[in-house]
Amino acid sequence: MPKIVDPEARRRAVAQAVLTVVARHGLEHASLRNVAEEAGLAIGSIRHYFADHDELMTFTMRELSRRIGERIRTHAERLLAPDADIDRRAATEELLAEFLPLDDTRREEAVLWITFTAATHTRAELRPHAAEMQQDMHALIVRVLSEAQRMGGLPAGLDADLEAHRLAALLDGLTLQAALLPDRMPPEQQRQVLRRHLDALTSGR
Repeated sequence: MPKIVDPEARRRAVAQAVLTVVARHGLEHASLRNVAEEAGLAIGSIRHYFADHDELMTFTMRELSRRIGERIRTHAERLLAPDADIDRRAATEELLAEFLPLDDTRREEAVLWITFTAATHTRAELRPHAAEMQQDMHALIVRVLSEAQRMGGLPAGLDADLEAHRLAALLDGLTLQAALLPDRMPPEQQRQVLRRHLDALTSGR
């Protein structure tokens, strides 16, 4: 009896092979041949699931985003639940910390995300998803800040939209520094910078 293959699971396995190749050798080495070799498949099998190299790269970027997003959504659902009996300040910090490379997994994801977003300069097919990811991040931070305002944890006059841009810029900057220079920006220092920024927001400074 022929083996039944889950197409979506196979596509995700191929995307993982792309990520492995990119993490080791860079995006320029993620050819169909190298990806097929990493995945243990024939090139023809890769072409069965992806029309071309551009589609494969776009799917891989979305898969990376999906993995990051799933962790963030878990924190967001807990924090934004209307009847949540939690320390909201601590929960907010933990949610935002998911954007930072605080362990090996998140550091590798950060390096991969930086690699893919840098490639949008020359690979137009990747730009829409990079923009979508940034928009989703901004919308989530606005929701978190607005809810904190509603609960009295932040000053009522705070411009949530502007502060979301500031916070996103801080997270992006910390991620870039920690991914490229991990010895100069270790996890605890990243947390300290984030915590100091949240303290300033709380006090209205």
